[in-house]
Amino acid sequence: MSRSGEFCPRCGDEMPDQPIREDDLRDPDRVLCDDCYFDEFDLVDAPERIEVRVCAQCGAVHRGNRWVDVGAEDYTDVAVDEVAEALGVHVDAESVAWQVAPEQVDENTIRMHAEFSGVVRGTAVTEEVVVPVKIARQTCTRCGKIAGGSYAAVIQLRADERTPTSDEQSRAQEIAEDYVAEREATGDRDAFITEVNERPEGLDMKISTTKMGQGIARQITEELGGSFSDYETLVTEDEDGEEVYRVTYAVRLPRYRPGEVIDPEDGDGPILVRSVRGNLKGTRLASGEPFEASFEDGDAPDARRLGTREDARETTLVAIEDEHAVQVLDPETYESKTIPRPDYLDPDAGQVPVLKSRAGLHVLPEESADTAGADDD
Repeated sequence: MSRSGEFCPRCGDEMPDQPIREDDLRDPDRVLCDDCYFDEFDLVDAPERIEVRVCAQCGAVHRGNRWVDVGAEDYTDVAVDEVAEALGVHVDAESVAWQVAPEQVDENTIRMHAEFSGVVRGTAVTEEVVVPVKIARQTCTRCGKIAGGSYAAVIQLRADERTPTSDEQSRAQEIAEDYVAEREATGDRDAFITEVNERPEGLDMKISTTKMGQGIARQITEELGGSFSDYETLVTEDEDGEEVYRVTYAVRLPRYRPGEVIDPEDGDGPILVRSVRGNLKGTRLASGEPFEASFEDGDAPDARRLGTREDARETTLVAIEDEHAVQVLDPETYESKTIPRPDYLDPDAGQVPVLKSRAGLHVLPEESADTAGADDD
């Protein structure tokens, strides 16, 4: 090997003659021979210990200055990621490869055995490091807020002149939970339901933010009908002296529900309610013609309640008298009665559902028929 005529300033040996790369000009150790260079060379810069803060309730991991949902079943993968972020590889190393073998010491300690290899100054080098990872179980800000009962909005589910049914209350809660889940899926850690309370008059839900409370109230009324209003209540002042308000979203469901039979007493007979989204829509039981409440009546026209679809009973279709009338058996007295023939009645049917009320006896449409257009409005 040819000699360069230069000598290592540390050991005094003559340096080999080799081309100087542009990167070498920025390396203060380039004047050292290989033996002296590698005497103090560390391929990997590793911390003595890493602490990973995790939430004992939801499993979120604290990174930087915030909590992050990682969805990990255990924290081995989290520990690997944290070690990878903390380790530094020497800038002179090329073709670097590494592998890691985690060792579970106890419930809160993982010892990471990492082996690195690379090429430095044309020489293959390897190095092994062991980094203990300590799992520190804490409570994240989100779980702390939930445990502390923090909320900024209240949704009160009520109904006009009635109590919301158990199905309506269950569906409203599902809508709220789905809305929160969608927000959580986008990484919003401020999205949660603090509390749900069933009351004699309806359902109350405490929601984490006012924006979410408004969004949930809007979705409930879009699906179940009705409307909502909001009002603020001053609760405290923050550390900067700013007033802090909670907002109550009062959701009022319509007076009538799909499946109810009502009589507006306008001379055209009872109506089977199909939809209460927007203004009320239904089907005239005497004729089968569609009904839609006027804009002034909205979702609650003045009417008498006669019953529901669940009150209907199957009975025998005796005869078709003409295009306007049929004979059926009264389901209570078994007498033959002549009643209006709606256009949805199947003349070949042997049995038909009828509702007996103070307005008389009426044939109801099959359930598939009266719900087919319920979502078209």
